[in-house]
Amino acid sequence: MAVMQQELTLGEAADRLARALPGHRVEILQGRLVVTPPPDGSHALSLSWLVVEFHGAGAREAGARYVQGVGLWLPTLPQDFAIPDFSVVDEDFRDAHVTKNYYAPNVFRMVVEVTSSNWSDDLGPKVECYAQAGVPVYLIADRKHDEALLYTDPADGKYSDPVRYKRGQSVPVPESVGVSLELSVDTLLDGDD
Repeated sequence: MAVMQQELTLGEAADRLARALPGHRVEILQGRLVVTPPPDGSHALSLSWLVVEFHGAGAREAGARYVQGVGLWLPTLPQDFAIPDFSVVDEDFRDAHVTKNYYAPNVFRMVVEVTSSNWSDDLGPKVECYAQAGVPVYLIADRKHDEALLYTDPADGKYSDPVRYKRGQSVPVPESVGVSLELSVDTLLDGDD
């Protein structure tokens, strides 16, 4: 009996993994497949709270939309893409569709990641990838280290060192996002007011 072997591209492997692991987030970062488990309750509550906050701050009136789980095409390698937990995008972001559910980075005003068990991806490769993509604002709710990190204004494909915020503080959303808003570090980390 002959055995047929089929080599998969990284994109095909990502598609197969996504179908085989419902609820998991499959991304390709710097040519590496990354699989993130489904969010826990606090993670999900943080994202729901962000929707409420950006809505209350008038993001829609400012020409922005806020979305969860929308793909961001990355210019790092041909098949690279990320799926940020939460993003603030231009209202016409759907016109910047690249492929599948991935959109061009120029329509992303801000991305937010709430760390899970694979926290090192949010603190390492994603910092590099988002900077190279030119994402103006990257906020990390770093539950592993109990702080929030704010990266802004990448230059030459790199962010400067982040501004770190501790519990009891609030993170000011940069003006470039288009809303005036301060986000509680405690709520970002815990998902509860």
